[in-house]
Amino acid sequence: MAVNLTELSLPQLEGLKTQLDQEIEFLTSSIGQLKVVQTKYVEAKDSLNVLSKSNEGKELLVPLTSSMYVPGTLNDVEHVLVDVGTGYYVEKNVEDSKKFFKRKIDFLTKQIEKIQPALQEKHAMKQAVIEVMNMKIQQLQHSQQASQSAGTTKA
Repeated sequence: MAVNLTELSLPQLEGLKTQLDQEIEFLTSSIGQLKVVQTKYVEAKDSLNVLSKSNEGKELLVPLTSSMYVPGTLNDVEHVLVDVGTGYYVEKNVEDSKKFFKRKIDFLTKQIEKIQPALQEKHAMKQAVIEVMNMKIQQLQHSQQASQSAGTTKA
């Protein structure tokens, strides 16, 4: 249902603008969250390149938390445990893991590409609402000035 913005009152336009601001904030936040997850998958996929025969047996630091590590040795360079969600891990070989991460990255890219047009549309709608609000405010100011000048000429 299309609504002619010029037919709405200033309070209605203000309400619509507030609603659009909330929707823009939500979509922007959603894109940001998707990009964070996408970055994690890209980093995980890139990290698989370290797993080569030449690195087998080398010592490395294994993260226990984001700021605490323990020493370890790289024993198996052909298999990894992949977090597939909700606390489940699946053992995969390196090539299958790369394919898994590529699928996840591609899926997230498509989701971001689906949201982007909606976000741009909301920005355009908000801009149109602001323009109509400014036009109505100017009309109000002109009518107030006209009624003031009409009142002063009668006195």
